Amino acid sequence: MSAGTFSPAAGRTGTATKLALVAGLALLVAACAQPTPYKPRLDSSTGFSEQQIDGNRFRVTFYGNDVTPRETVENYLLYRAAELTLQRDGDHFVLVEKDVERVTDYYSNGGWPGGYSIYGGRWPGSYGYGMGWNSNTYAQNRYQAYADILIFKGKTPKDDPKSFDARTVIQQLGPTLRYPQPR
Repeated sequence: MSAGTFSPAAGRTGTATKLALVAGLALLVAACAQPTPYKPRLDSSTGFSEQQIDGNRFRVTFYGNDVTPRETVENYLLYRAAELTLQRDGDHFVLVEKDVERVTDYYSNGGWPGGYSIYGGRWPGSYGYGMGWNSNTYAQNRYQAYADILIFKGKTPKDDPKSFDARTVIQQLGPTLRYPQPR
């Protein structure tokens, strides 16, 4: 092939190779992503935190990443509330208020050269090609939950569906927790 000619097949192969490479990298990154482990939210954007609001009232939060299911975020929130209750010498806690929010972040790959079109001329060999610019935007959902709890000593009221025995919550949810891997 001479330096001045264009082969549509060669353009397709280059574009297909680029797209396959981008798709392969995306799969690799997705395969490496792990749900948020049960951990404090110190200097990262995921994990649990709490704040004392008044006497025996606390706000507990848990922030998951984009591969942490909503159910996990809710379970980790309840587990942290139970842990906090026992740390504060309580026996049970009452969920005064609770909410789980889905947060959607939008990302764009910024575009990459791709696609081509052939436009013809009047004379043989007088055709060329033009490059398009492809851009993909995608959404990632993540969940964050918060609860305002009241911590109490004594037996858990049986007639209050918002009351939880801290030791029972720890016993039931503890085996489902996933902790950070040591480095």
